[in-house]
This record gives sequence, C-alpha cells and structure tokens, in this order.
Amino acid sequence: LICELKLPPNDAYYKLQQVLDSVNELVQQVSQGRYPKLSPGHGNVVFASAVHGWMFSLESFANVYLEQQEGNLGENLSASDLALRLWGNAYLDPHTQTFHKSPQDCPSMRDPTLAQKSTSDDMEDDEDDMMPPTIHRTFVALILMPLYKIYAACLAERETDVNQLLRGLGVFLKKAELRASARPLLRAALSQFLASAHGGLVHSCVRFFPSPMAAAPAKLARCYTGPQVTNNNTRRQAMMECDPRGPLVIHAVKQYAASDDGQSFLTLGRIYSGTVRPQTAVKILGESYSPTDDEEDVSTATVEAVFIPRGPLRTQVNIAKAGNWVLLQGIDANISKTATIVGMNDGIPDDELYIFAPLKFPQAGGESIMKLAIEPLNPAELPKMVEGLRRVSKAYPMVQTKVEESGEHVVLGTGELYLDCVMHDLRQVYSDVEVKVADPIVSFRETVVDTSSVKCFAETANKRNKLFFLAEPMDDGLAETLESGKLAKASSGEWDAKKTGRFFQTRYDWDLLSSRSIWAFGDSPTHGTNILMDDTLPSDIDKSLLNTCKSSIVQGFQWAMREGPLCEEPVRGTKLKLLDATLADKPIYRGGGQIIPTARRTVHSSLLTATPRLMEPVYKVQIQCSSPSMVEAIQPVLARRRGHIVQDRPIAGTTLFNIRGFLPVLDSFGFETDLRTFTQGQAMVHAVFDHWSIVPGDPLDQSIILHPLEPSPPHCLARELLIKTRRRKGLAEDVSITKFFDDAMKEQLFGSGSNNAEEALMTEAKQ
Repeated sequence: LICELKLPPNDAYYKLQQVLDSVNELVQQVSQGRYPKLSPGHGNVVFASAVHGWMFSLESFANVYLEQQEGNLGENLSASDLALRLWGNAYLDPHTQTFHKSPQDCPSMRDPTLAQKSTSDDMEDDEDDMMPPTIHRTFVALILMPLYKIYAACLAERETDVNQLLRGLGVFLKKAELRASARPLLRAALSQFLASAHGGLVHSCVRFFPSPMAAAPAKLARCYTGPQVTNNNTRRQAMMECDPRGPLVIHAVKQYAASDDGQSFLTLGRIYSGTVRPQTAVKILGESYSPTDDEEDVSTATVEAVFIPRGPLRTQVNIAKAGNWVLLQGIDANISKTATIVGMNDGIPDDELYIFAPLKFPQAGGESIMKLAIEPLNPAELPKMVEGLRRVSKAYPMVQTKVEESGEHVVLGTGELYLDCVMHDLRQVYSDVEVKVADPIVSFRETVVDTSSVKCFAETANKRNKLFFLAEPMDDGLAETLESGKLAKASSGEWDAKKTGRFFQTRYDWDLLSSRSIWAFGDSPTHGTNILMDDTLPSDIDKSLLNTCKSSIVQGFQWAMREGPLCEEPVRGTKLKLLDATLADKPIYRGGGQIIPTARRTVHSSLLTATPRLMEPVYKVQIQCSSPSMVEAIQPVLARRRGHIVQDRPIAGTTLFNIRGFLPVLDSFGFETDLRTFTQGQAMVHAVFDHWSIVPGDPLDQSIILHPLEPSPPHCLARELLIKTRRRKGLAEDVSITKFFDDAMKEQLFGSGSNNAEEALMTEAKQ
C-alpha cells in the first residue's frame, strides 16, 4: 500500500476495507455463516509487514499510544476502549480530544475559532485561519499517518532528520542503523516503534482460537469416522475431553523429510487423547482400515523420538500430552499419506478402533487430474526410482503413483508446476536418479447421456445365472454431491433406508421406491459418483435369494466403475439399475467367481448401449492483467485452446483487472508461458481444477478419419482421445463387443443375419 501502490492514507483505508469485505464474503460463503465476520474492531484482524518487521492489532497499537500519550486521551480510555474507536466511522477532534461519529459533529468543525485559539493565541485572524480543519478517521489519523511519516522519512530524508523524527517517537537507533539502506533502516525503526505491539498476534490467537478441548467435538464430528455417540465408548469420550490419561489416539496428517537426503520422514500429528513418549509402542491404522470391512491395513511401530514443531525448527521433548501437535520419528515406514495412531495395549477392544477420514483438498480442486509417465534412463535403476516414487508420494499429499497394465509408471498431480516440483524432488532429493519423462496427459472419465436402448443381460460361465441391467444418466449435481462425501453416512450404515430415501425424495424428487432401493455407490463406497439400484420386484424374484448375491453384484459393479468399457477410465455420473436376475438354487453355483465378472460385463454392455461419452477435466482460471485493453487481447489466447471468459471486472483500489474463465486441462499445457509472452509479462494466471465436461463428438463413430500431425476438429476430438488412450494402454483401437456381449445378447441386438455386429453397435450407440 505504501511503497508499491503508493496510495494516500485515506485511499489505503478504503483499500483495506475492500479487502476485508472480500475476505468476509468468501468466508461466509464457504462456512455458510458459521464463522463471525472479520473486523479490526473485533480484534480478529492483525496488520503486519514481514519485510519491514512490524505487526500490530488495534488493541496493541492502542497500548503504544497510551504509553506515550500525555493528556486527556490516555486518562479517560483503556486500551480496549480506544481500540474500538480506531476503526470505522470514528473521528477524533484534535482540539477537544473527543470522539465523534462524523466530522460534522466535531466542535472544531462547527466553530473554527476554537481550533485557532487552541493552536496559537498570538496568531492573527485572517480568512485562512477561519477555515475549518480537516478531520480524518481515527485509523487514518492515529495509525496510517504516523506510519506514512516514518516511511517517508526513512526513504527520503537526511540522516539527521530521520534521527530527530525517530527520537521524538522514543526510537533510538545506532549510527550504523541510521546509515543503512532503506529496508534495514525501516526494519530497525518500525520494530522498535511497535515493539510493545508485537504481542497482538499472540493475544488474538489466544482470544479467538478455541482450546484443544473446546475444539475437539467439532473436529471429531468433521474428521472421525467412528460413531458420534459416546455411550460406552471409552476412546471417543477420552478424545472429546482431551484426556491425557486416556487411550492414545493421534491423527497423523503430513510427513516431512527428516534430513536433506529424504531417506526418512517425521510424521506430523495431533494428539487427541493420551500421552506419547519415546519408545512408545503404537498401532498404525491406514486409510483403508475398517473394523467391519478391512482389518488388514494395520501395522505396528515404536516411536523413537518426539519433537514439538517450531516453524523450520523443532524441539525434542520427553513427553507430549493430548491437545499438542507433535513430530514423531521412527513410524514413517508404514504410513503413505495419513494414518490413525493408537496405543498397543490400552485395554480398549478392537471393535472400537476407527480411523480419521483421509484429507480432502477442495481448494486445490480435490483431484489429481494430470498424468506423467516416467521411466529411469538406466533400466537397472528401476528399483531406485520406485523407492523414490514411494517417498515422493509421502511428501506430496495430492500426488498419486501407480503402474499401468502396460508396465509404465505414472505420476498424477494437479498441474504443470506441481508436477515440475515433484520431478525435481524425485531427481534431486528422494532418489538421485535420471528419469525420462513422457509428454504430460490428463485423466478422463466415462459417462452416458441417454438411457440404455435395450435391457442388457449376460449369463455366468456355468449358464445357471443371468443378470439384467439398465444404465441411465444421473441427475444434475448429484455426482458432485456424492463426490463431496455428503452421503458417506448412507454407505457406512449410519443412515437407514428411510433417511436415505428421504434425502433423494426432497433433494432430487425421486419416487419412494427408487429412493429406498439404493444398493451401493461406485467406484468408492463412500465418495463414488455412480449409483447401483435394485429395481427388481418381489413378485418376479426371490429377494432373499437375491440378497445372498448382493455383495458379489456390488463388487462387479464397482469393478466396472473403476474401468469403463471405452478406454478403461473411471465411470462418472451414471445410474445402474438391476432389473431382473435368474439365480441358481444351490449356493455353489452362484458364488463370487461366477457373479462378479458377469455383473461387470453386464454393466459394461448397459453403458455401451446408453450413448457413452468421454469426459475431460476443466480448469477454472483467474487472470490478473494490468489494463482493460488486455482483456480483449487475452480472449483469443483462451479461444485457441477451447477456453472462454465468463467474467472480467476491475479490482477495487488497484489498476488491475481480474478475468475469470474456464480452460480444458488437455489444452492448458504451456498456457501460462504463452499468456505471459503474448501480454509481455503484464498478466499472470492461477488455475485450479473445477469440473468435468463432456468431450465434443462421438467416441464410437468409426466414420471419422484422423489425419496424423493435424489438429482434429471439435466433432472428432472424442474419437481421437479414445484411440490415443487405448493405444497408450496397449488396447485395441476400437471397442470390441465380443468382450462385453454374450452371443444371445448380440443376436437380440443385431439379429442372426448381421455380418458386422460392431458397426451395428456403433449405429445403435449414436442413435
């Protein structure tokens, strides 16, 4: 505000107010009104400059005034009372030392002679002396103007003038400090002038941050996957009370490299209950642990050392109790991202062991949608690279690493810069190996835009079971609701069928039968964006017999959702209905080995007959440029990459413009470099994943002819992406119906006289 924007004090006040209004609007929008508004008058706003070494809140600045003020102001007001009058519409009459809500209410404005007499009794009366004085807001007059004077003196005045000004404020600098350049001089002067105000940050934190015990109920409700009631649940009750004598429970959220070589990690975690010491034996519950479904993701370890984090430093301690954040050494080998750490022998039964939910990052888009295929330059160093990828995955919360069926190692991240940092650390820190990198690509999703044209069916290998499915698109916005985890309680069993049905009836206008017939979500049981529904009738099928195969059908459904029929990418936004089933009487003939692959094949055939489409990720971009003329210049840069602008407006208090738009991630590679080159560095861009969008064109249209080394027109893009993705994964170029359709199904679809069943399928899908 002072050195770069060079705003006058009054304009600086309005700029600060505009920033606060913007932040409050964002906070209220995200929190839905749960959090109080930010206001300097409330004490929850702190002003600071890390470059020049000063920081204060209004109350701490008021203390500075009351320490130095001589007169009525310090005698009649406490620091808290003065702080309330240092923001907003508050004006201090400089002659009567009284506060007023507007400058017109000040006695000096109503009677100019009062100001003249109080200034000098010897001054001659002329027209200029009779003019009313200018009275500014207290924040401008008592805070900004003194700061501006110090800045102006240190930046432009002579050494003697600076020394004289600072001595009048009680700041005494050495000659070496006075002769220093502007930044060290400002840092020395302001750090002494506001030395007693530096406690404002700590005071605000103590005042507004809830204590660990007060914050525990809300944190557990938000992060803990266990039951919300505490009846007969010793572990949860201890966490609610932050009991240091209770069973040990630590939520491990991040891992930091313990040394520069990246060979070991320190685990950052919050102690919810109990006490941790060096040599404590602990049990580590992974992200996939569940006391009912999966009890295998458990390991044991011993805490070697306990540290208290202090910024870039850490302090080793012998004991840490509930409510503290700690760094634990020696347990990182069994933790990938996050984990729940409990004591080994605390006397609590294992059925009370629940984990903290894995962390989500909605502000960063929530998904890693950019891929990078890598391989070592020297094939003999492959084990070394794999170990480096394991360490990178620990260090970066949103990095995912996997091995494709073709054998290539793939790293997934949120964007170009993110993956650039990952590759730098992989080469220089975590593995010290030379790596070859392929061109970056993006993840896709598969979906449908219509209802299946026929009722699809498939028989099991033993010809004793038959499943009938139908696919249709999901309601608008339902996929995003499922992905956010709002229905995780329905999948975990906390909601019964009635409560789940009531949700779909009120939010999406489903009928009673459909809303209560949901079997599962896929591909994730808690955050899956697809729904499996039981649409069978009790008059047509034995429900008790069907329920014995429910788990196998659900597994086949989730398998199909993980790998779609088009190019084995995850499926999104589809609703699968089980219409009918013919099941064998004997359990041996309807086991999982028979039902699971059949359910997967039937789901895939349903998707192929429901007009399948590819979906691509889309960035939400925010571009800041220096002038309104840049807006028209940026539009063609976005348009060439299939992007568009949705809003452009000036940023209040600056000469900058803010542009908002959308850009497909597939066409975002090199966009930032092109933008800066095209605008000569006068624009910068920030991009974050926003949503999935259907790729234009039909991916199954075999009439499209693709020309190498030529950009495809929009209606051919889906077909091009399908073929390239299948080639990269080692699949055949076209989708083969033999893999998904039984002979009986093909005969029903195309008739016995069809010579080209695949061509008929493409025609059926297009229709």
